[in-house]
Amino acid sequence: MPFWNILIRDISFHLMDKNIYSKEYKEIVEKLKSARKESGLTQLLVAEKLGVTQSYISKIEIGQLEVGIIQLKKLANLYNKKLDFFIDK
Repeated sequence: MPFWNILIRDISFHLMDKNIYSKEYKEIVEKLKSARKESGLTQLLVAEKLGVTQSYISKIEIGQLEVGIIQLKKLANLYNKKLDFFIDK
């Protein structure tokens, strides 16, 4: 197998692996989606308010991008939720 095919296969596997988060993280993502919807905001409106792209918000909500604590705090404020809403069971 040529080197570049092995490299592409390894990169693809690594990227797929990035979508696999812990059960706890998946719960946070689901809470983010539901909080946004409860607040009546679209992904586009959230993106505009935070100064990011809609695809950035989408990728967070489908688990392709991991949300950091600062971004989580901004989203919590925007959705009128306390930070512990997202991290407590």
